[in-house]
Formats: sequence, structure tokens, C-alpha cells
Amino acid sequence: MSNVPEALKIKSTNITSSTFIDISGNDLYFENADLSGTSIVNAKLCNFKINDADLSDFEIGGAQLGGAYIHNIGMPPKCHPNHQPGVEQRPLKFENCFFKGSTITNCNLENVEITNCNLNGFTINGISVEDLLKNYSPSS
Repeated sequence: MSNVPEALKIKSTNITSSTFIDISGNDLYFENADLSGTSIVNAKLCNFKINDADLSDFEIGGAQLGGAYIHNIGMPPKCHPNHQPGVEQRPLKFENCFFKGSTITNCNLENVEITNCNLNGFTINGISVEDLLKNYSPSS
């Protein structure tokens, strides 16, 4: 691999099934791109940004996301040109994740299920969930 940058400008090109191995691709820019089925393995994606994207069935595994900022996730709102009335997003699934010290703000958590999780220090609107569960007595 050459360490000399060679900027490529590719427009209206079909690069389906292409393979890139041992490359340096800092500051790449994709616009109006269909990257369905793309796999990125053993990659450094610091400061990687995805905007206005359909990430249905997107999977992230074995990744370090410290400092990640995930926002405006869901179906497009009524004011967005891609809004489709009556269409609902399929549920998301988080499994074996380390969220210590993380913040969830202004999110719709309707029908969210939390199971087999360490709730030490977990609060909702400043109220300890551990304390709520200790004081909870299911009605008979």
C-alpha cells in the first residue's frame, strides 16, 4: 500500500461486489449511495457519521462505541419528505451492551422490555429503579 493519497472522484458508477483490502480511506464521502449488503470488518471508523439513512436490519457487533452520539432514530416525522403515515419502525434490540454512565433523553420507550440487566444506579427521571422494584408488590 502506498502512503501517498490518491483522491478518486467516482460519480454514477456501479461498483457492486467490489473488494477493498488493506486500504486507507480517511475522509470518504458517499451521497445518494446504495451500500446494501456491505460488510466492514476490522475497521477504524472513528468520527464515522451516517445521516438520513435507512439502516433497517443494520447490525453492529463487537464494537467499541464510547462517546457515540445516537440521535433522531426512527421513522421520519410528519414534517419530513419521506414520512409515510401509519408506518411504524420495527423494534430495536440491544444485547450484551455496556451502557454504564449513558443517557437516554427524550425517547419513546413505549413497550420497552428490560430483562436480566444490572440496574445498579439506574434511574428514571431521578428515581432509582432498584428502589422502585424493591418496593413493588404485584397485585394478586
